[in-house]
Amino acid sequence: MKRLTDHPRLNTLVRLTFRNPASLVYLGLVLAATLFVVADSLFVAHEDASFSGVWLFLLAAPTIFLFFLGSSLAGAEAGGPVWFLVPALIVSILVQSLAVGWFVRLVRRAGSAGPARPQGA
Repeated sequence: MKRLTDHPRLNTLVRLTFRNPASLVYLGLVLAATLFVVADSLFVAHEDASFSGVWLFLLAAPTIFLFFLGSSLAGAEAGGPVWFLVPALIVSILVQSLAVGWFVRLVRRAGSAGPARPQGA
């Protein structure tokens, strides 16, 4: 029986998203921002609303804005309800982590190809 991790494309996606040093730094920043938001929400009393959650959305940009656009086109107000917003944030962060890993792989491959030479030289 074939395991899910034996699939080469899925293995590549997992490696780019979670096993790349640049992706791990990005996910670490997201974790730190999440812990900050949780601590700020639970342990700090605010007279007005706190803007600590903005850091998570900035780290999930630009893909989170596609979810905001989709929810507003579907008729939701202010980014949508929490049941939509939390999964959208998680998916956005995972897409961003994959994009960081893919970009690093692309840069490494371009660097290992050697210097560019003009044709005919």
